[in-house]
Amino acid sequence: MRNTLIGWSFILPNFLGFAVLTLVPVVVLFYMSLTNWNIFGSSQFVGLQNFQRLLGDGSFRTAFVNTLYYSVLHIPLTIVVSLGLALLLNNKLRGVAFFRTAAFFPYITSIVAIALVWNLLFSPQYGPINEILRFIGIAEPPGWLTSAEWAMPAVVIISTWRDMGYYMVLFLAALQTVPRELHEAARMDGANVFERFWNVTIPMLRPTMFFVTVMLTINSFKIFDLILVLTNGGPGQSTTVISQFIYRKGFEENQFGYASAAAVVLFLLCIVVTIAQFLWNKRKDS
Repeated sequence: MRNTLIGWSFILPNFLGFAVLTLVPVVVLFYMSLTNWNIFGSSQFVGLQNFQRLLGDGSFRTAFVNTLYYSVLHIPLTIVVSLGLALLLNNKLRGVAFFRTAAFFPYITSIVAIALVWNLLFSPQYGPINEILRFIGIAEPPGWLTSAEWAMPAVVIISTWRDMGYYMVLFLAALQTVPRELHEAARMDGANVFERFWNVTIPMLRPTMFFVTVMLTINSFKIFDLILVLTNGGPGQSTTVISQFIYRKGFEENQFGYASAAAVVLFLLCIVVTIAQFLWNKRKDS
C-alpha cells in the first residue's frame, strides 16, 4: 500500500493537469456536440441533429476530403525525406552537427515567419521557384498558393520542410541503436547497400517507424495553424481542412454545438486510424 501511494503521489499532479485541461473538455465536447448553443443563452439538446447536418454540409465534405488529401501526401513524403536526412547525417562527416541543427531549425521557427518567406518563394510572378522553372523551360509555371489546383501540394511541401527536422531526430536516434555487427555480417554475406538497408536497417527501425507514422497521421489530420496563415483555406475552399472548418463554425459563426460535432468526427477519425495502425503493427510483429 505504501509503494502504491508513493506511485500515485508521483502520477497525481500530471493526471490532475490532464483531467482539468484535456479529459474534462473532451467530455464536455461530446455533450456540446448534441446541443444547439451559440455561446449566448442556455444550450438546447438536439440529439444527433448536428451530425445529420454534417452529412449534408458540402463545406464539411470538402474539408474532409482536403484533410485526407493533405494526409495522403504529407505522411509518406515526410517519412521519406526525414529518414533520408537521418541516413545522410548519421555518417561521420565534417560539420555534421551544423547540418543536423540546420535541418531541425525549421521545426522551431515561427509559423508566421515561415508563411511569409514561403509566400515570397511561391510568388507566381516574382518568386524564385517559378523563375527557376521558367529558366529550365517551363513557360507557364504553377500559381502555387494562388491556384486552387496547386495550393494544397504547395502546403504539403512547406509542411514537409517544416516537420522533417523533428522526425529526422527520431530516426537518427533509432539509427544509432542499430548494431554495427549486423551490417558487418550482412556485408560479409555479400549484401549490397540496398539489401543491408532493406533487410537490416528497416526491421530495426520498425518501432520508431510505427511511432512516427502514428504521430504524423494525428498531426496531419489536425493541421490548422500553417494553413491558416498561408492560405486561410483558399483559394476558394481548396485548402480548407476539418480543423479550420471547426474554427470557422465555432469562433467566427458562434455555432459551438455544430463545431463540436465536427470536432467529434475529427476525434473519431484519429482514433479509428490509430487503432488500425496499432492492429497492423501487431499483425506484423506476430
